[in-house]
Amino acid sequence: MADMIVGCFQLEVVTGDLDENLSRVRSAISHFGENGCRLLVFPEMWSCGFSYPTLRAMAARTPSIVERLREWGRHYEMVLVGSLPELDGDIVFNTSFVIDATGEIAGQYRKIHLFSLHGEHLHFGRGRSSLVCSTGAGRVGIEICYDLRFPELSRRLALDGAEILCISALWPTARIEHWSLLLRARAIENQLFVIGCNGRGIDGELIYGGASAVVSPTGQVLARADGAGDRLLVRLNRNEVTECRRHITCFSDRLPSAY
Repeated sequence: MADMIVGCFQLEVVTGDLDENLSRVRSAISHFGENGCRLLVFPEMWSCGFSYPTLRAMAARTPSIVERLREWGRHYEMVLVGSLPELDGDIVFNTSFVIDATGEIAGQYRKIHLFSLHGEHLHFGRGRSSLVCSTGAGRVGIEICYDLRFPELSRRLALDGAEILCISALWPTARIEHWSLLLRARAIENQLFVIGCNGRGIDGELIYGGASAVVSPTGQVLARADGAGDRLLVRLNRNEVTECRRHITCFSDRLPSAY
């Protein structure tokens, strides 16, 4: 499938209200599915936000949410990507689940780079490995929010065969220009598609900036959501990755031994 429609659901995450967030996601999946979407990305921690007082309780409900996502992904033959709190023993991880169009779990990625400025390292375990997985929408590499600031992770994903980089985030308005610039930078330097889905709305003193976007391997912004809208749909052609890398041979011209 070279030509396909991809999307972002720029959800206004209601902190601590799992049922409301799940209801909104269910409605959105139906909308995107009826419009031919084959790959849909959600924001970071979309089920509950950074609700630290209830984090473990929210994480305990994630398995049932994943089962619903599997059912909905299978029904609409759509790949679903987004991060949720995952409880493993006594540790909670910020984990992005990749649900394939068959309803199977194609992969799980635990956030590697925890945002210490806001104390994430005090509440979450740290992921230790990157993820690229094969899906019905192609080879997908996964990042979560702060990961975007670490170019070595994106390059690792590209070297491991990613054609599309999916990033779930809750990125604040105060630094939204960094978000938009880094999405384009990661697409250009790795010659792949980048789908960045950011949340919007207010959480205490934080205002999340939206600006979700789909960027081509040449850095062209194919679609960008404003701070108020919540649904972004765009058609892309996966062959652009091959064409871009054939035209400008960055990967074959690398000399890792020199750096």
